[in-house]
Amino acid sequence: MSCGNPHDTDCREVLDKVYAYLDGELGEGDCVDIRVHLDECDPCLQEYDLDKVVKQLVAKHCGCDPVPSDLRSKVLDRIQQVRAELSD
Repeated sequence: MSCGNPHDTDCREVLDKVYAYLDGELGEGDCVDIRVHLDECDPCLQEYDLDKVVKQLVAKHCGCDPVPSDLRSKVLDRIQQVRAELSD
């Protein structure tokens, strides 16, 4: 996905890292880059907001059960596949 506007950090790169960003798994430099991008890119901000809501719903309905790492990988792989299909 790309909004068509030039950014220091590409839209696809931001969206690929959005779950790691939401989970607090990125370094400060990546976090700053993503926050700056979201401040200037409305389509990515909308996608971020949707991902944030999905994450909150999963947390609310799944409680504190740890997610197996292989399931997390499968879900993230599928999200990337869907994004690739939508951007084609």
